[in-house]
Amino acid sequence: MMMEKIVSLSDGENIDELQQYLSSLTDDQLTMVVTNSALKGKDIGAIVKAIFKGSPPSTPKGASRRLLLYQHCIPLCDSGDLQTEVASDILGLLMLETHNLPGPSLAQLASLFVDAIKTGKMGNGKSMELFPTVLTALASTEALSYGKGELSGEEYKKQVINSLCSSRICECILLMFLKLDLQEIPPLVYQLLLLAAKGCKKQVLEGIISYFTEQDLRQKEEQNNGEISDLEVQSVPEDQLRHVEGTAILHIVFAMRLDHELGREFLKSLKGSQGDLCPFSIALLLSVARIPRYEEQVFELLKGAISKDLKNEQLRHGSKFLQDLLPQRCSLAQMILDTVKNSVFGWDHVTQGLVQLGFILMDSFGPKAAPFGKTAAEGAIVTAKTPTQQACRLGGQVLLEGFKMHEPIRVEILEQVLNRLVTKTATPVTHFIELLSDIVVSAPMILLESSSKVTETFDHLSYLPLATVQGLLKAVQPLLKVSMSMKDALILVLRKAMFSSQLDGRKSALTGFLLLLKNFRVLGSLSSSQASQTISSSQVQVDVHSRYNSAANEAFCLEILSSLRRCLGQQADVRLMLYEGFHDVIRRNSQLASSIMQTLLSQLRRYYEPEQDLLPPVKLESCISAQGDQVFLQEPLSHLLSCTVHCLLWYQGMSQPNAGESDNDDDDEGGVQAELQSLLESITRRMIKCELEDFELDKSAEFSVVSSVGVKNSIYAVLVMGVYEVLMEYNFTKANYSKSVFEEVLELFKRYNKMAQILREKSGKGKSSKSPRSLLSIGFVSTLLTALFRDSTQSRDEALTVLRSSGDFLRYSVSVALQKVTQLEDTGHTDGPDGQNTDKTFRHLCDITSVLMWRYTNIPCAVEDAGKEKRCSVSLLCLEGLLRIFSTCLLRYPARLVQLLSANGDTHTHTPN
Repeated sequence: MMMEKIVSLSDGENIDELQQYLSSLTDDQLTMVVTNSALKGKDIGAIVKAIFKGSPPSTPKGASRRLLLYQHCIPLCDSGDLQTEVASDILGLLMLETHNLPGPSLAQLASLFVDAIKTGKMGNGKSMELFPTVLTALASTEALSYGKGELSGEEYKKQVINSLCSSRICECILLMFLKLDLQEIPPLVYQLLLLAAKGCKKQVLEGIISYFTEQDLRQKEEQNNGEISDLEVQSVPEDQLRHVEGTAILHIVFAMRLDHELGREFLKSLKGSQGDLCPFSIALLLSVARIPRYEEQVFELLKGAISKDLKNEQLRHGSKFLQDLLPQRCSLAQMILDTVKNSVFGWDHVTQGLVQLGFILMDSFGPKAAPFGKTAAEGAIVTAKTPTQQACRLGGQVLLEGFKMHEPIRVEILEQVLNRLVTKTATPVTHFIELLSDIVVSAPMILLESSSKVTETFDHLSYLPLATVQGLLKAVQPLLKVSMSMKDALILVLRKAMFSSQLDGRKSALTGFLLLLKNFRVLGSLSSSQASQTISSSQVQVDVHSRYNSAANEAFCLEILSSLRRCLGQQADVRLMLYEGFHDVIRRNSQLASSIMQTLLSQLRRYYEPEQDLLPPVKLESCISAQGDQVFLQEPLSHLLSCTVHCLLWYQGMSQPNAGESDNDDDDEGGVQAELQSLLESITRRMIKCELEDFELDKSAEFSVVSSVGVKNSIYAVLVMGVYEVLMEYNFTKANYSKSVFEEVLELFKRYNKMAQILREKSGKGKSSKSPRSLLSIGFVSTLLTALFRDSTQSRDEALTVLRSSGDFLRYSVSVALQKVTQLEDTGHTDGPDGQNTDKTFRHLCDITSVLMWRYTNIPCAVEDAGKEKRCSVSLLCLEGLLRIFSTCLLRYPARLVQLLSANGDTHTHTPN
């Protein structure tokens, strides 16, 4: 009834009657009317307007009633009991009349807000919309009593704000974050930052970061749990959260540009928290790094935090005590990768910082040059296991993911990678080559858009270290298959480099040409699986083997082969590279076998003595050159012979199943094969007849390195030993376990061993001198050891007994295995076939481990006949080999250690008859 009467009187023209009626109501009656009307959501606007109409601000009663209305409606709107629309209507009407309140009333309202904020009684905070209006009206007041004196309205307003800033207002507002819609957060962040200019900077920044950290954790938990059904909705959609985070970051960075104290407080806070970072704070740091005055500090902070976190994780991983003591948490490296992933949602202000961070990590933590220009782990890429290696790998992951996600930074990343390959000639660049290879594999078509950058790098090939050239060309070779212009540009550079005055330039050209021969297959060539040669990891699935392309490839490859024949007249190092490369080419491009084997036969004839009665069967004097008093190797004859043997054995092995299907086109190949077989049989027969005197290498020969005669004899000795080893492998492989052939193999070994003994004695180093690197392939070493120690086939026993009877041969076989494993550990590869093939090499390693483990555990040292020499027993060599294998596996194949051990788990259970 009171409600209806107030509205009725307000609609009439008699204002005095309305005033009198309102004056007749007690404060409780009046507030009850307002409350009931608001709760019902009915006529509340009319009631508020009527009260204002019947309460002139110029009269004491009117002003008092208006203040009562404000004091009652403010907590009512914050209570949450009203509909949102009703609360908004009430506050809108209060705002319209605020400027009519007298100064003392405005001061009381300001105090009401301050007290509510300080005591945390703001409820849902809806009434805060009214607070700025009250402060604005207060500032326009001329004078207000304050304590025992007076202040102007503007001064009074400042006192109110100072009171707020010295209170827990920031904390209270930050607590409000969790109650607000996500879209309302950025404006509140902006307002908080304005407030932070007056103080509480650390509290504001930490509160904002804490809020978004909690949102990120909630988001990740929902994604990891995967329990959201199709009908359910995530609490916060990820794209919406990321855009809000991006906007908040922009607000903060803008505030730091204007208030440098805010930026200093931010960095100080993160340093003080011992690098306790999260994806949001990392993104914020990377954005702040765009401000020049903070750039260096930001990246030093991040670099130090990453290094410390990885070291701590290594300590934790190696200690069960620390694992139990410290809870498992997300690593900083993973947080950085999460930041990269999050940046896809339009975080352009973060991407540049990610690029800088990636290169800083790779430059700071990449491999360093070791003494003599070698790296600590030269050769194949070692799996990152130290904190330094992991930090470098993290930098590469950041750049790779950034390249895939953000088009604007692709050119910059590619340019910086290629620039480092060209300029860092004194330090290792394997990590940058690995990154380039990953980029090519993950985004080959994207990279083609910047192909000009790659072709510009080709111009520097002649001046780069050979290892860099090999890595670079291997990384970009998939692009050569899909870009004719890039391939043509490379060929022009390689042809020019072939005539370079620098040896490394010619080696670079040879490396490039061999790579092209391996990857531009001719129609009819065996597939990579047939050839037992796995394609490198950096392959693009593009069909380039159409008939047209194949015809073009054949002409192209034959033209390259013609160019490579020029290498046969160059230095020994160049020839050696060619011989080591031919075998891989023939396996990947078998249609080139005829040309390659014809080339090898022609070259071998130059050093072969055709007269069957003459000894020795090879012309050693043609293999050396002299300049003044200096003598040096010109033709690595044993490597030429090794390449020829392996190409012949492989081709015969692959063509044997189809022997009945040969046609006239195979006549040339057949003729070459027959001549090569006849030549190898002749060399074998005559090398067995040879004595060391036939090579002028008996015990009276000089081997001093200070005289030209001694150097010449040393070169001869190494060549002769190499020829004997190659012939041993060839004849063992072709023998089919023939006793007579194995007797020939043993005779070849005896002559090899005699030469090795003389070389050790005459070198002046005694027992400490190392034998020349063996030319036996790791695959053959695996086969040989298995046959010697674990083959229990009855039909082979008589032939194998010939070799097993020689203690020297057994020791030699195990020592060569040890040498191969040591080379694998030092460089990541071995000489000969399959030496560069990681998977095949590991399989051979498993087989060798199985044999050595069985030999060491099943034949005690006391039982074994150590032979006439007491230098080292087979058992001790096996033990040394096993130790070296485990060390190599930990370095080169850490993820496959279980596979290595499981492959040898049955070594105790099988005993040969």
